[in-house]
Amino acid sequence: MSHGEWPQGGHIEGFEIPVHRALTEPILLGGAPRTVAILNGTLAAGIGLGLQQWIAGLVLFAAGHTLAVFAAKRDPDFLPVLARHMRQRAWWRC
Repeated sequence: MSHGEWPQGGHIEGFEIPVHRALTEPILLGGAPRTVAILNGTLAAGIGLGLQQWIAGLVLFAAGHTLAVFAAKRDPDFLPVLARHMRQRAWWRC
């Protein structure tokens, strides 16, 4: 094989390894990104336990988790994308 040529199929013997599926998929808790689920649960628990507003805490948790699951179905990395959008909003103003 000369320089610049690839073997049939594009695979070079000894230069490929199997990658486990868990290394390529996002980490989700109940369908929502892990950080969003933890933040949502902590906020809902703070309202439900700390302020003793049980119904408001449960409603906040259910609504927040549902929205996070819908957003994660569209793009599992929506939180970093949203943070970058908020940070660069003035830069890309039209």
